[in-house]
Order: sequence, then structure tokens, then C-alpha cells
Amino acid sequence: MNSARYSVRAIALFLCVGISSLAYATDAAESEKVCRVAMAQIYCIDGDREGNLRRIENAVEEASAKGAEIVCLPETCLYGWANAKAHELAHPIPGKDTDALAKIARKNRVFLSVGLSEKEGDQLFDSVVLIDDEGELILKHRKMNVLTHLMSPPYTRGETVDVVETKFGRIGMLICADTFHDETVQRMAGKQPDLLLVPYGWAANAGDWPQHGTSLRDTIARAAKTIGCPIVGTNVVGSISGGPWRGMIYGGQSYAVTPEARVLAQGADRDREVCVVNLPVGE
Repeated sequence: MNSARYSVRAIALFLCVGISSLAYATDAAESEKVCRVAMAQIYCIDGDREGNLRRIENAVEEASAKGAEIVCLPETCLYGWANAKAHELAHPIPGKDTDALAKIARKNRVFLSVGLSEKEGDQLFDSVVLIDDEGELILKHRKMNVLTHLMSPPYTRGETVDVVETKFGRIGMLICADTFHDETVQRMAGKQPDLLLVPYGWAANAGDWPQHGTSLRDTIARAAKTIGCPIVGTNVVGSISGGPWRGMIYGGQSYAVTPEARVLAQGADRDREVCVVNLPVGE
């Protein structure tokens, strides 16, 4: 392959600014299915449902214009993570919030993975949904590794992990701290997903960024190696508004990582970015 052909192929494989592994993606694209996945790393304001929904829609439209087939958004990105007000603001799933997101997915003809606060009776779950390109809710996961000391009353723990068969292969979802909980990671490995989508709310003190992004990268890499599939982990940008971690910063730096723990793409540090990467999935 001469240098001119390599350059053209590299441009076709990656549309985002960040770290990429061109050799891996080039070889995989010749032998496996490839899907275009967007890490939609957006700014989230706790409690600002309408504003956050608009930011989601803008990011999805941008990702779709770049050719994304799957768009992945951060953890609890309508009401904010560890936001006790979500007990009053959140809706059931399916419900008002997933209806609004389904409309966005259907309009832009993309699969949409979004972290949501989910209300069921007097319980609040930290959940993530997968909506297909026709606006159908096809998978939901409730976070299992819940940090109960950060909010009162706390999130209720989820109990199950699962995958769903799609045209891209088997897709699974976990949420943030699930990926450093060994039992949960092992349970997902047993499901043999072809692709794992993970929304994050990865936070630290302001002075710990940008270095804190390495811990997010390493967490995703370890999970990818254990589970044996690519992982797209999308972190949020902003800050925590209440509780013991009030004022901590979400620093972005989303990652797409191969099963060999190779970083294919990295999102911006503490800034909004929609990053599209080609990922080999399925057989």
C-alpha cells in the first residue's frame, strides 16, 4: 500500500480528532462488519431537561451528518448524575423521556444509546436505553454498582445484564462504575457481546484533570480485554451540583477501545465533541 492510498483510507476510517489505530481498523474492516459509532460527549446541566434534550438533539444531528449509525451519549444526561431532584423529575421507561429520544433517533435514522434517570414507583434507577433507528426501545440496563453514599435517597441497584441482537451484532450496555465491578464485567463477558456501549459520569476535582482521564482509559481497556469486544465509553462534560461530590468536574475524554485494549479514539478534554469512529463488530 503506497502512502497516497494509506492517507485516503485513513481519512475514510476516522472523522474525529484524537487517538486512532489505523492499522487495526484497516485490517478489521476487510474481514468483519464495520459500524460507524459516535461518542457524543455533551455538556449537561443538572435538572435542565429541555436544555439537555436540545443538546442531545444537536449532537445526534451532527453525528448523523458525519455518517454515524450508532450515537452514544453519557450517563443520566437529562437530569444529571447523583441529582436528588431526579426523584421528582424522572419518568418511567418507556415514558415521556424515551418518547422524546425515540423521535430524535427516528428522525436521524440512528441507533441511540442514552443514560437516563428512571422512575419506577418510589424507586429511582440509573439506567441506559438503546433505541433503534425506527424509534423502538430494544434494550435497557439498570446500573448495578451504585454508589449509595452520594445521594439520598440513593439509586436502586439493577440486577441483570443482557444483550440484544441487532444488524450490527450483539450489543450490550453497562454504566460507568459497572465497568470496574469485576462480577458485573464477568457477567457481561458471559453474554458474548460484539459491542459494548457505556455511558459515563467520570468526575474528579478540577485540579485532577486532564490526568484523571487516564483512569477512565485504563478502566475501559481492562473491561474490553475481559469482555472481549470493543467498548465505546462516552463521558459527560460539566460538574456535579449537589451532595458529597458537589463541585467535582466531569472531564470528557471519552474513549473507543478495542478488545486488545488499543485506543481507537479519544474525546476532547473538558469540552463538547462529537467523535465518529469505525468499529469492527460481529462476524
